[in-house]
Order: sequence, then structure tokens, then C-alpha cells
Amino acid sequence: MPDDASQTGLPIKMLHDRLLVSLRKDAGDRRSSGGILIPATAQVAKRLIWGEARGVGANVRQVKVGDQVLFSPEDQHEVEVHGEDLVILRERDVHAVAAERIEEATGLYL
Repeated sequence: MPDDASQTGLPIKMLHDRLLVSLRKDAGDRRSSGGILIPATAQVAKRLIWGEARGVGANVRQVKVGDQVLFSPEDQHEVEVHGEDLVILRERDVHAVAAERIEEATGLYL
């Protein structure tokens, strides 16, 4: 009997300040404004990517399930959950959050 959660279909609870994020489908190849196809393997500089928060730990303060989060691909740990490839991040590795509930505020701590 496998004890791996990805094979058993058990619910997943994220711990502490961890986020479970699914990558956008367009995170691979992209097109320039002139229409040139740029493969995912061609990187001139570090490029941040967007993903959707699928699970959040109890100590996560700024991100809710369903939010779009911006993060560096270098800060991620890949995992397969229920047949879907996801990544695990710490909340401090998220650079920005996009959600309808975000108010017109700077988000800075003074």
C-alpha cells in the first residue's frame, strides 16, 4: 500500500509559511512583441514567473488560495500531487500577489 499522498488521493495541508502553486500553462515558450517565438530554454536574464496558489499554510499572511503569485523559478521545489505538477514555495519567496481583493494601497510597512 503506497504512503505517497500523490498516489493515495489524500487531501494535502500545507504547513507553516509554505505555498502550493500551479504554474501557468504559458510559463514555457513565449512570443516577443514582434511575434518571434522565444523558447523556454533561452534565457538572457533571470525572469520571474506567475503561478496560482492552490494551497497555503497556516502562517501565510498575504496570499490566499486562487491568488496569482510572482516568483523566481530558482526558489521553487517541484512536486507531483494527484497527477499534477506543482511547486512549493515559502511566502517570503513571493515577489508580488495579484488578486481582486487587493486594495489601492502601497503594501509597505512603515
